[in-house]
Amino acid sequence: MAKINPIRRAEIGREKRARTRADLVAAANSLFARQAVESVTVDDVVKEAAVAKGTFYVHFDGLEGLTAAVAEELVQSFDEMLQSDRLSLDDPALRIAFGCSAFIDKALNDPRWASLVARMATVDAKGGELLRGRIFQDLQQFSNNLPDGGPSAHLNLEIVVGIMLQLMRALGERRLSPLDRDGAISAILRAIGLNAREAKSVLTRLPTSGPRQRKFQRPGAGSGGA
Repeated sequence: MAKINPIRRAEIGREKRARTRADLVAAANSLFARQAVESVTVDDVVKEAAVAKGTFYVHFDGLEGLTAAVAEELVQSFDEMLQSDRLSLDDPALRIAFGCSAFIDKALNDPRWASLVARMATVDAKGGELLRGRIFQDLQQFSNNLPDGGPSAHLNLEIVVGIMLQLMRALGERRLSPLDRDGAISAILRAIGLNAREAKSVLTRLPTSGPRQRKFQRPGAGSGGA
């Protein structure tokens, strides 16, 4: 009988566990696309993934953890898509506004996605930490550019994240419309230290065209050129 290398055996085990976890996340994502997140059960997920119920609990403590994993995957893929555009902007206030506007526009187009993102706040999710790190970098540079320093980057981080999570919840529940978009971004900018005139200036400089043109334009923006 041929001997199996114990190192290779361990690798095979890790690969199998990773595939099973990915299958569970894919199953949940598919179910969430067809029905309300709150209506999905563990039994639904294991049936969709074609695995035993006990296998589910090897990978997740419950549905909250699985939901967070789905949201994390969606946010990371969206963040990766935005990175090149974000890094092309020199002004940290503009980068902050760009990131917020991109997430708000995505949420307006896909309320289900917004609800999943909001759920990341209830668990220890890596996707949430990734976003916090991105925002904090911009807020540090933003604070350094203010004449009096303004609120600390740490305080502003909690302000931006708190507002955005509330917006994601509201957008997921369809309680806001595209008409609220600019007001929300302006409120974030003013909360971290800009005055009304400065916030308006940032809004007018937000990118609105290119390969990932948003479905929702700012109220009053025309569809033609200047």
